[in-house]
Amino acid sequence: MRPEIDLYGVFIPTLAAIAVAAYLLNGILRRVLASIGFYRLVWHRPLFDTAMYFCLLGALALSLNKVSL
Repeated sequence: MRPEIDLYGVFIPTLAAIAVAAYLLNGILRRVLASIGFYRLVWHRPLFDTAMYFCLLGALALSLNKVSL
């Protein structure tokens, strides 16, 4: 993974770009889970949402590093 992304002369850390992508995916996934009623099964919704965000962040980071488990 490259340490930074050049966006028209502005260097953005790769982890920041991945974090924004994970945040957007997390927002979409939260809406889908709320619409199907999944959150009735969850004990603590903010804790679940935070854990889901970090799982998405880790999955995106691993997929960009092409690390096989």
